[in-house]
Amino acid sequence: MQFTSASLAPYNTFGLTQTAEQLVVLNEREQLSPIWEAAQNKPLLVVGEGSNIVFTQPLSGLVLVNRLQGIHVAETDEAWLLTVAGGENWHQLVCWTLEQGMPGLENLALIPGTVGASPIQNIGAYGVELAQFCHQVESIDWQTGQTRLWSTAECEFGYRDSVFKQGAREHIILNVTLRLPKAWQPVLGYGPLAELGEQATARQVFDRVCATRQAKLPNPDVLGNAGSFFKNPTVVTSQAEALKLAWPNLPVFATQPGWSKLAAGWLIDKAGLKGTRVGGAGVHTEQALVLVNHGGATSEDVLRLAALVRERVEQLFGVRLEPEVRMMAAQGETYLDEALACLNMN
Repeated sequence: MQFTSASLAPYNTFGLTQTAEQLVVLNEREQLSPIWEAAQNKPLLVVGEGSNIVFTQPLSGLVLVNRLQGIHVAETDEAWLLTVAGGENWHQLVCWTLEQGMPGLENLALIPGTVGASPIQNIGAYGVELAQFCHQVESIDWQTGQTRLWSTAECEFGYRDSVFKQGAREHIILNVTLRLPKAWQPVLGYGPLAELGEQATARQVFDRVCATRQAKLPNPDVLGNAGSFFKNPTVVTSQAEALKLAWPNLPVFATQPGWSKLAAGWLIDKAGLKGTRVGGAGVHTEQALVLVNHGGATSEDVLRLAALVRERVEQLFGVRLEPEVRMMAAQGETYLDEALACLNMN
């Protein structure tokens, strides 16, 4: 099995021009065994469409691009079970399910990336998360070469989190089985969707979600970005109430008892950061939650801009933002403070 070095620019929607020491595209499951035998001792990064990744350094080891394809449908009296290969495009899957008369995923329309990435991040939008539909995940352990099936509970889903970002980082997700109940009800808790009314169809919800996302999120083909850069922060309810007294228009959402979630984009906007630039990287002028590549942005530009945003928001609101994007350094996943420390050492 021969691997070649390659630019990572085509494999990340931010358009950062880092390189991989070795890269291979996985099109068939039959490739897995020879790839594993040839590279089991190398650091591994699995990439789908790179829509939630910031490469902070040139990558050592092997980058494996998951392009596995295929959808298999089984059916019970209560639900459809879709086993979907990890390289399938997520939004195209959502479109396909609606065309087949299998609603449920419409709130998750236009989320960029692949099916294989969806459980890693536990993708979510407009009141719905993947965890609600995930029935099973099949993966291969890069350390042992063994495949494994994960139940929903074993995936340990959290807010933009899962076991695949924690104790099972070395697993390649081969497919995801989704359970779509036939007893469908629209989820309309988010503002623009509530306007549709309880008689809304899945197609109407899909269309409204797409229109809303397209109106506020830049197209990465036009303006490089990785979607929402920061998570919506969760704070104790007493802190949220205090902030609400000072900032009456602050959006606050109840979560588990004693905790509330704040809108990160609103915090960044009110900190006066829209349009702020560091080198070629900037805060989007329409949606403050998105950092963008205005052209020629470097990894350092993005990291220093992210740090500036976090600092300003913390100074004003006492709330520390946490990146939602995954950051990848030479040897694998890193974090903003660690990546900044590496910059400051150079």
